[in-house]
Amino acid sequence: MVYLSDFAHTREFPGSEIVLAGNILRKLKDYKLSKSQQKIADFITENDKTVFTMTAAQLAKATGVSEATVVRFASILGFDGYHQFQKALAAEARNQLTAFERMELLSKTGEGADVIKKVLKSDMEKIERTMSALDYDSFDRAVKALLSAKNIYIAGVRSSAALVKFCGFYFELLFDNCHAITGSAGEDIIQQLFHAGKGDVVIGISFPRYSAGMVKAMEFAKNRGAFIISVTDSPMSPIVPHSSCVLLAESSMDSFADSLVAPMSILNALIFSIGYSMKNKTKEIFDELENIWKDYEVYDFNS
Repeated sequence: MVYLSDFAHTREFPGSEIVLAGNILRKLKDYKLSKSQQKIADFITENDKTVFTMTAAQLAKATGVSEATVVRFASILGFDGYHQFQKALAAEARNQLTAFERMELLSKTGEGADVIKKVLKSDMEKIERTMSALDYDSFDRAVKALLSAKNIYIAGVRSSAALVKFCGFYFELLFDNCHAITGSAGEDIIQQLFHAGKGDVVIGISFPRYSAGMVKAMEFAKNRGAFIISVTDSPMSPIVPHSSCVLLAESSMDSFADSLVAPMSILNALIFSIGYSMKNKTKEIFDELENIWKDYEVYDFNS
């Protein structure tokens, strides 16, 4: 069986040569297609949430055309090959699945121990695939940008807000110029990014189903001259075109709940790298905090 997560990792960077599947579906009517190609287009439109699981041979059989016709069809749409086309369709499918459809996926998992084992194994695999596909040059660029930033903004909505809170908690200890933004709408985020500009860094966190407001907010910050670090799941994520560097983390949805394990690990690595890069200052900060925590009985030091 083919899963969405099989297409979630890639080392390709945000180039314009990769077209979002949503654009494909909207633009199919603009192409002058042969009768055979039109069969493929109609089948994709009618089966947009499942067609990505099919090989070129399977799609050819389902539509009654030759495999070569399917490959040429992908080429006509601007893809280097069928596999790249398949990736684009998978990205769109992940973004379009409703909460109910994801819940239906979960219902096929099983119960009790079966669910626990499947979820834990799936999360471990996500971290492994994220690690193997990570662009270390982009990660280093992100660390350097954060260390020299005039101001740091961390933005994300919906389930990504939890990641913003986690990252913001530690960054606000290490920096006095950090702002965690979890507005409920794009307009709220844009308003809170109003003062962002050249010399500032914005960490934008967005995973399927992508927030339209976040896309607008990242575009706004980029136009203001800020350095944008995008933490997202795919080069085809809609915030990628507005990014200065991209950190990919798999978050494929096997149920109605998003998996945030791999994105959390990426952010944890950022926090550690920042702390280590300024370790003398980090030591001073936490030495002072330990004294404050003890004096004000923040923690139970007797346990």
